[in-house]
Amino acid sequence: MTYCVGTLLDAGLVFLSDSRTNAGVDHINTFRKMHVFERTGERVIVLMTAGNLAITQCLVNILQEGLTSETGERNLHNVSNMFEAARCVGEAVREVHRRDATSLHEFSIDFTASFIIGGQIRGEQPRMFSVYAAGNFIEATPDTPYFQIGESKYGKPIVDRVIRRGTTLDEAAKCALISMDSTIRSNLSVGLPLDLVCVRTDELRVHSHQNIDADNAYFRMIRSRWGESLRQAFSELPDPDWLSNS
Repeated sequence: MTYCVGTLLDAGLVFLSDSRTNAGVDHINTFRKMHVFERTGERVIVLMTAGNLAITQCLVNILQEGLTSETGERNLHNVSNMFEAARCVGEAVREVHRRDATSLHEFSIDFTASFIIGGQIRGEQPRMFSVYAAGNFIEATPDTPYFQIGESKYGKPIVDRVIRRGTTLDEAAKCALISMDSTIRSNLSVGLPLDLVCVRTDELRVHSHQNIDADNAYFRMIRSRWGESLRQAFSELPDPDWLSNS
């Protein structure tokens, strides 16, 4: 399993992914879930993946091979907008499904895959989409400015409470890391190292790409102080009066 979260803000986009995969408690490995497609000054596109690793790796390879194709087919380096970029991902999902879904079913393996793709192409504002295993997708909106894929339930409450379109990139990065810490603490299938990418609106390049491992001082501080702050806030809340009165 994995956990990825992407946020679409007025200031830009923030993406965070873990790198743990597992096939049982005795078979845990590290594979990157974040992939960047960048042509500085013209476009920057970030893709995060969750689900069956063989499916998601195959899809990423299809997208990368498309960049060097001489047939003139649509790819992430020549599409005119982010909607077309999401269509590229959806079509690649369907290509993998046509090839592999029947064989996977014969071995009782579900076709599980989900993706977040976001970025900015010159001439339009930053956009972000969530792509499903069927190849269909939805777009982030001002009312719903973030997407999660993978093991999302543990990190969702903090993102729900904090993220708004006006949130700054720094605040969104901090919120994403707290969300990830909550997930790591509650689910062994999510783990370090992490990839954190920030994209500023209209820069048309990756503004910051951080690889965060167990020695990262800021993430260690987040893990410690967030836990302490929660315990303090909990202790300051009044106890229910009906217990003392009964």
